Amino acid sequence: MSIRIRAAVLAVTGLLVAGCTSAGDGSPAATPGTAPPPTTDAKPSATATGSSAAAVPPLPASLTGQRPDWKRCAAPDDGGGQRPGAEWRCATVQVPLDHTKPEGATIPIALIRKEAGREGERIGSLLFNFGGPGASGVDILPRAAEEYGTLGERYDLVGFDPRGVSRSSGVVCRTDAEQATAEATIDLTPDSDAEEAAYLKDSAAFGAGCARRSGTVLPYTTTTATARDLDLIRQVLGDAKLHYFGISYGTQLGGTYAHLFPKNVGRFVLDAVVDPTADTAGHARHQTIGFQRALDNYLKSTGQDPKAGTERISRLLRKLDRAPLTVGERRLTEGLALTGIAVTLYGQSNWPLLTAALADAEGGRGGALLELADHYNDRDASGHYATQSHSQRSISCADSSARPTAAEAKALIPEFRRLSPVFGAFLAWDTAGWCAGWPVKGERATPEASAPGAAPVLVVGTTGDPATPYEGAEKMARELGDGVGVLVTNKGEGHGAYGTSRCVTDVVDGYFLKGTVPKYGTTC
Repeated sequence: MSIRIRAAVLAVTGLLVAGCTSAGDGSPAATPGTAPPPTTDAKPSATATGSSAAAVPPLPASLTGQRPDWKRCAAPDDGGGQRPGAEWRCATVQVPLDHTKPEGATIPIALIRKEAGREGERIGSLLFNFGGPGASGVDILPRAAEEYGTLGERYDLVGFDPRGVSRSSGVVCRTDAEQATAEATIDLTPDSDAEEAAYLKDSAAFGAGCARRSGTVLPYTTTTATARDLDLIRQVLGDAKLHYFGISYGTQLGGTYAHLFPKNVGRFVLDAVVDPTADTAGHARHQTIGFQRALDNYLKSTGQDPKAGTERISRLLRKLDRAPLTVGERRLTEGLALTGIAVTLYGQSNWPLLTAALADAEGGRGGALLELADHYNDRDASGHYATQSHSQRSISCADSSARPTAAEAKALIPEFRRLSPVFGAFLAWDTAGWCAGWPVKGERATPEASAPGAAPVLVVGTTGDPATPYEGAEKMARELGDGVGVLVTNKGEGHGAYGTSRCVTDVVDGYFLKGTVPKYGTTC
């Protein structure tokens, strides 16, 4: 369990009445159609100019020449949610398991598509990544498609499950029972040698479970590999350039693609931006600041003094650490309460839920915070967990070479607690627990995002974003390079601005539909 960068968490307003719906549940869905023929100027994968390009051979024609067999989408494998509607079509594309051996084994990448509403004015395909890492684009895009209706008039809307996610050789690490036991028994802010040992043992066991159940794909779930998959998908869909909308972790994927394939960048928008210059401790520090900033803003909105309100919540968490609240056959622990608080900070519309849930917990009733935590942790009412968190961890640990020790995590706690009495210790410990004993080496300390020669990339940062704080957008715009990164600032709350800010939505639509590049530093 972690409040690391997640998929753009869907609004949970009404959750306490309607019940939990995980991001992996099915959705309304998509239209028939066949893939457009490839255009003659489609760029082959070998044209990549990024730093890793030299070690990767060109893809064989057996892969670049694939034609997706678009068919009516099936219902979700887990039986949850609805089958996508008839306007959506699904297909799979084969990609190399190891891009350095493109003639070797392949794995399937699941796609979903809704064809452009105005065929005669079609610009091309628009691919989405909703974040996580680990979010299923096949599940999320149909559910979110109404938000992108204007774009869908002139683009084929395309979602995909990245490698290691859901239908694309999804990583599985533990059973529902093992997950439930860990949530109930592992203290995420250890206070004793015994709690610390149990925390690290559980973290190592998680990685061992991934290796045992998904060992074939586990070493190959890097963002770099997924970026290369994206370029193959671009070719298979027949697009000369990749048009892309990345949200949350999807911005890291977008930055990586732009670095590897700058000449293939079409119209790119990155919203809720991951700082490409931050290492593991840096990301944790950013989120400590970001979640506390969002919490302060929430407290101010209710007329509370942020310092006093923070202490009130800290008292509740200390009480839960000593004595979790019983909720039926389960318990609301400190860690689950923190998760329940965090999920409401992803969007200002969710703040009333936090007010009600905190009041309930202070009155000895933990059901509301537990239900919020379950929503975030992809646990349904029957106790079944989706596997987004498994994919999230496998991708993160394949990407990052950092493996902080418990001693290094503990050294961060004083600073992090000063930054956030509520979230600090939790996020400091997470630096050590996240990839503890991970069975696969990480690729690098920080991702590459420089993309000289690429088309303009819109980089949208929200000042009150808790999970990917605004400063990350500033860093990404600079890393992409002069004339490439175009910073757009949204003065507001929440994780992601498109569809929430009318101003940002208009700017983004203007770029995607008309190619209008806003002035650097445009503020909404």
